[in-house]
Amino acid sequence: MAMPRSTERFLTTHTGSLPRPSDLIRMMFAKEEGVPVEPAALGARIRAAVVEVVRKQVEAGVAIVNDGEMSKPSYATYIKDRLNGFGGASHPLQYRDLVDFPEMAKRVFGDPGRARRRTPACDGPISVRDPRAAETDVENLRAAREAAKAEHAFMSAASPGVISLFFRNDHYPSHEAYLFAIAEAMRPEYEAVARAGFDLQVDCPDLGMGRHIQFADLSLDEFRTMARLHIEALNHALANVSPERSRLHLCWGNYEGPHHYDVALGDIIDIVFTARPASLSFEASNPRHAHEWRLFERVKLPAGKVLIPGVLDSTTNFIEHPDLVAERIGRYARLVGRENVIAGTDCGFGTWVGQAAVDPDIAWAKLASMAEGARRATQEFW
Repeated sequence: MAMPRSTERFLTTHTGSLPRPSDLIRMMFAKEEGVPVEPAALGARIRAAVVEVVRKQVEAGVAIVNDGEMSKPSYATYIKDRLNGFGGASHPLQYRDLVDFPEMAKRVFGDPGRARRRTPACDGPISVRDPRAAETDVENLRAAREAAKAEHAFMSAASPGVISLFFRNDHYPSHEAYLFAIAEAMRPEYEAVARAGFDLQVDCPDLGMGRHIQFADLSLDEFRTMARLHIEALNHALANVSPERSRLHLCWGNYEGPHHYDVALGDIIDIVFTARPASLSFEASNPRHAHEWRLFERVKLPAGKVLIPGVLDSTTNFIEHPDLVAERIGRYARLVGRENVIAGTDCGFGTWVGQAAVDPDIAWAKLASMAEGARRATQEFW
């Protein structure tokens, strides 16, 4: 089954992470901090949480649901528990935009989730340590999807590039060698998701956020060269995954901050479109990128590609009005065709375990408003 496309209505989805139950958060905090946690008990709690989060997505009107990333401490750092080779020391990331605003930096890095994240450096050969982890995620989502009678489902996974951003390379002779080693190790997870009949979302903040973190010292041309390399590694890892079965999430960092060093979408869109995934999920609502819909007045959407613009901001507690959601959907539909647009969110609502930027109840209300906005846009365009 190929990725769902709009034939009679605007579909809705989101970026991946959703609010986790408070007791699951406590269990995962303990695990991250080295406190013994009974694996069977944690596994059972995750399974139950996936069932609940899928049900809530269906009730909110989300058409393409997922597991909420219930099993992962974050969308990227989970790989340290699944791959060998990451036994080095953790290292902090430098956000170029926050250097100018140190008080804001304290707020961002004081987030309970970010403060606890562990990003050990790569200090040895990378290989798969836990091949069952991805299969377990797939089984949990399959059961929850059937219970909730959800029509479509996706599952997210970290891209080689974003793994290289968070986990410093202290082993491989070059960045390219490091990227392709990661790509080979992640390939089985990508293929497991697609094989299960779910859409695979590869998270690629390295193509946006990487500009002002990992590659802040490079010129734009040099960064574009690195972006091409990152997509080459990604495409290599996705060689056996159908483009129609996959989507790419482009992100400039899911944090409330100045973002005044964000690379413009127009400066990278040509490179991003060379990635294998047929669909592109990207931030389109926050104040640094909400204007970029006009880019598609001059950039033609390649044949077979689908846009999933964020019509909800994932860092504020405003509940977007359904009419605003419909307006945002309509802007893209007029430019690239109604059948090539799926409504999404800027980023996740639970990017790190314990992240509290958006109140959980408000996150669900935002998703319900998105569904209503999509219904209103459908009335206008179909």
